[in-house]
Order: sequence, then structure tokens, then C-alpha cells
Amino acid sequence: MKALKKLMKNGGKIKMSNLYQLTNNYETVLNMLYDEEVDEQMILDTLEGIEGEIEDKADGYAKIIKELEAKKNARKEEAKRLTESAKVFENRVNTLKQNLFNTMKSTGKTKFATDLFTFNIAKNGGKQALTIDGDVPEEYTRTIIENDTEKIRAVLEAGKELPFAHLEPRGESLRIK
Repeated sequence: MKALKKLMKNGGKIKMSNLYQLTNNYETVLNMLYDEEVDEQMILDTLEGIEGEIEDKADGYAKIIKELEAKKNARKEEAKRLTESAKVFENRVNTLKQNLFNTMKSTGKTKFATDLFTFNIAKNGGKQALTIDGDVPEEYTRTIIENDTEKIRAVLEAGKELPFAHLEPRGESLRIK
């Protein structure tokens, strides 16, 4: 009610400072619509003033959003470039290690030390690799039961109700073009 009295003192003019205030002003106009003492022209003038200001603010927001999106995309591209560069170095390291490993294995010199480093070939830890060579008896298999979500979705989209599932409401998002 304070906002409505303040608005009426300003001759129906609303001065905006931010989007939060803009939202409050729309609520004020809504309250004006319920007040029979408020002149209809004042309501229309007030609405027109708010619309112009929200458009200006939205333009400002969109400019900032677009600039931040451009910076985000540039950083993603730079990250992609750096990731590819790191992959090149990783491949070179693996090639050099494999060459050294092969040389050590072929010469039989699998353990030695230099002034800078110590080299040795050791068995890898962890579980030993397993290869299945044929049909596995049932006692060595597991059955995994999965929900058929596509079938459930199709039934729900057809308008039928299921006691164990429901479709969530679709979300909303802002699109700026």
C-alpha cells in the first residue's frame, strides 16, 4: 500500500533503479488495478512507463550476457586448444617411454641407475587382466534389470496414468536473439 501511495504522489510515474524494483512496480500496478479510486489513464500511463524501462534494462542485460557468452566461448576454445596441445605432449611422452621400454626389454637390461635417474621394468599392480575365451556358464553370469524409461514415457505421454511414475513439468528458460 505504501508503494501505491508513493506512486500516486508521483502522478503515476515510476522511477526505476533495477529489475527488482521493476518487479515491485508491476506488483504496484496490479494493486492499482484492484483499487477503484485509481484513474484508468494513470494505470495505462504507468504501465507504458514500466514497459519502456524494462525494455531498456533488458537491452542492457542482453549486451552484458552476450559479452559474457563471447568470453566464455573464447575461453572454451582456448581450453580446447590447450587440451589438444597437452595431448600432443602426452603422446610424445608415451612414445619416448615405449621406445625406452622396448630397448630395455630387447637388451635384457631391465634395471639400472645413472647419475640422474633409476630405471627398472616392473609388473603392473592391480587386478590381472581377464579375457573371456568362450561361452560362460550361467552360474558365472549376472542379470541386470533396467527400467524401460522410453516405454514408461510413451505411456505417460499418451495420457495414461501410472502409479509408479509421472512426467515432471517442463522448465522455462530465457532466450535472447
